[in-house]
Amino acid sequence: MVGDNLEIVSFLSKVGLLARLSFFLRPNNEMKSATETSRDLFAIADPACRANGYELVDVEYTTSQSGWLVRVYIDRSDAAAPDLGPIGLDDCERMSRELSALFDVEDPLPHAYSLEVSSPGIDRPLRTAAHFQRFAGQVAKVLLAQPLGERKNFKGVIKGVDETHVTLDVDGTEFRLPLADIGSARLVPDWDALLKGPQKGKSKSAPKKESKKKRTG
Repeated sequence: MVGDNLEIVSFLSKVGLLARLSFFLRPNNEMKSATETSRDLFAIADPACRANGYELVDVEYTTSQSGWLVRVYIDRSDAAAPDLGPIGLDDCERMSRELSALFDVEDPLPHAYSLEVSSPGIDRPLRTAAHFQRFAGQVAKVLLAQPLGERKNFKGVIKGVDETHVTLDVDGTEFRLPLADIGSARLVPDWDALLKGPQKGKSKSAPKKESKKKRTG
């Protein structure tokens, strides 16, 4: 068995894939989850978004009918928001070009993928402690990558947040959810309030960009 593994590593080294494959491996050589890979992609994309005056809201790494998809959500930085208004198509296209070039250099994924850059939309993703703090008092839907007890899905009011946990009030019962275990989280729109006023949160996105790697299979 060890000999077979060594042959595989040798083959990957020869074709230049070992460095990229290591992106998907933990120190014990177990494959990373999609949630872990999304966090790694977030760490790569965040400095570039900040440098261009945007806040990186979230990165999703998932599959679609056409293959692997990296979906990036951006918003205005707090400093730029009052002057420039909401995210538009030009903003998404700009960061799509920036991130496409960055990912070509960093080469974080060992397979072909599509890149999509979007505004957060009404059901805004929540990733960081700062995100939950900003929207305290609003309703959020949270899916845990690791269950709390036997439960992974939670929908409730954001009651509080610290560096490691967010507290949700779910029908009168409070749950402290570890931020590190959150697979995905989004705001739940108050449709009654939105229907009474202009809908400013409609999501915009740039056309998908295909990675330069050839798809296989």
